Order: sequence, then C-alpha cells, then structure tokens
Amino acid sequence: MKKYIFFIAATLMLTTTAHGGGMNDDPLLTMLTVDQFEIRAGDGDTPLVWDAEGWLGKDLNKLWIKTDGEYVDGRVEETELQILYSRAISPFWDLQAGWRRDIRPTPDLDWFAFGIKGLAPYYFDVDAALFVGENGRTAARLQLEYEFMLTQRLILVPEAEVNFYGKDDPEVGIGSGLADTELGLRLRYEIRREFAPYIGVNWSHLYGDTADYAREEGEDADDFRFVVGIRFWF
Repeated sequence: MKKYIFFIAATLMLTTTAHGGGMNDDPLLTMLTVDQFEIRAGDGDTPLVWDAEGWLGKDLNKLWIKTDGEYVDGRVEETELQILYSRAISPFWDLQAGWRRDIRPTPDLDWFAFGIKGLAPYYFDVDAALFVGENGRTAARLQLEYEFMLTQRLILVPEAEVNFYGKDDPEVGIGSGLADTELGLRLRYEIRREFAPYIGVNWSHLYGDTADYAREEGEDADDFRFVVGIRFWF
C-alpha cells in the first residue's frame, strides 16, 4: 500500500516540477467534490452513502483521490479508495493510473488501476477504468453521468455504473462477467453553485453468480430506493 502511494506522489512531484517553469502561469490548485452524501430509504436498512473525489495539482498533472462507501447500523459496510496520478491528454480528457483498495467488505483487496476520465460528445461525463489485482483478479468499470439544466438552479442528473469481473471470487461475493449495474436519477437545487440539496431514486441489480452469492447471504439481487442528500464542493 505504502509503495503505491509513494510512487504516485513522487511521480506527481516530478512532473509538476518539470512543467513548473512559470509558476504564476500554472499555479498549484485543489478541488474537492462530494457528489453524493445521501440517505437511501427502502426495504430493510437505511444506509448513508457517500461518493467523493478531489485533486491536487497543476494544469497537466494532478493527484486524484476517489472514495465511495456505505454506512449502515453504526458501521461501514462497504468502502473503496483510489489514489491516482492524472495526466491531461486533451482539453477534456485525462489519463489516470494508480492504486485502488477495497477496504470493506473484508478481506481487503488491492488493485492497479488504469483509466480515462473526461467529457464525451454531447457533454456526457465518463469515468472508465480497468483494474488488475492479486491472484489473477481483473475488473472493469464504466460510469456515465449527464446534467439536464431545467433552470439555472434546478438540475436533473441521470447516471449509470456498470461493473465487470474476470473471475469468480466467492470470498467477497463476486461472480465473473457482468456483476452489477446501478442507475440513479437525482434532482438537485443549487442554493449556491457550491451547495445543492437533492432528491431522487436509485436502482441496483446483481447478475449471475454475484446475485447467487447475495441470495445465499439473505440479500436481494434487486434494490430500489428513494434518496435524499446534498452535493457540495470547494
């Protein structure tokens, strides 16, 4: 774990120094966005879910940190952390590489991550990544998001996430192939651009062996929930 963090931080420092001849023209900047901080209400438990990302760096080279997770009944049920070096390859696209750790559910899993993040034609936000882990584990993830500006403050956001895995992993309840999809629709009102409460719905579905593993644990393969939360950034 430490060697991944050291490698990414060292690479970021070297690349930003190499491109930092004009310090005033390319200042060091930071950003933190909590895209989802919400309660999901439906059958069974009512989890608190978060999805956040932030970066530190200059115009071309940045250190990205991404995290998401779920807090239920006084404990963290699921959480993931990514630490990535990001290099701009065009005005709207970044290549990213680094480390991902699945901290919950146990056992912890470490992955090498490589992906691309940016704005596709028609203003779709895209975050696509490949992951390679220990013992031949592989995975792929695609996240899509779009913002419909109903007014200057009222914004409707549909989004989708799809996860694939290369092999069965019964220890963590994951099957090979298409493992799960998640679809969401959220309507937010920007009191300020930096702060926006929202309401919406979220639906997730498990497939194949992943669904079978969930049923063996007494869980459903389908989960539909109403959500209420806040989005903020600074």
